Amino acid sequence: EIFIYGDGKTSRDFCYIDNVVQVNILAACSKNKDALGEVFNVAYGDRTSLNNLFKEIETNLIKLTNKQKFPKPNYVDFRAGDVRHSLADISKAKNLLGYNPKFSLKSGLKEATKWYVDNMSKI
Repeated sequence: EIFIYGDGKTSRDFCYIDNVVQVNILAACSKNKDALGEVFNVAYGDRTSLNNLFKEIETNLIKLTNKQKFPKPNYVDFRAGDVRHSLADISKAKNLLGYNPKFSLKSGLKEATKWYVDNMSKI
């Protein structure tokens, strides 16, 4: 079963793991003295609703599995204290480290979905 908390319009700045690796390598190898000892937001820099995230995952799964029907999400109550919308400010990482995320949500999900489909039988 698939659960979405709230109405699915809640949004987040989802980030593919390779972007996280990228910015960590940039930080570890930086010669910029202004970057030393600093804390950086790591994200893509764009908001995506939970409904759009679901649709993107569903689209990728349809392409990879040739199944045309997937379960629809069940909308349940909002979680207490959940933030409605969030968007990371990655300008500091861009300015001090030269961070430019290589994977959008769409391209990252394409990679991740393929990996999960290829490896689910091994898990």
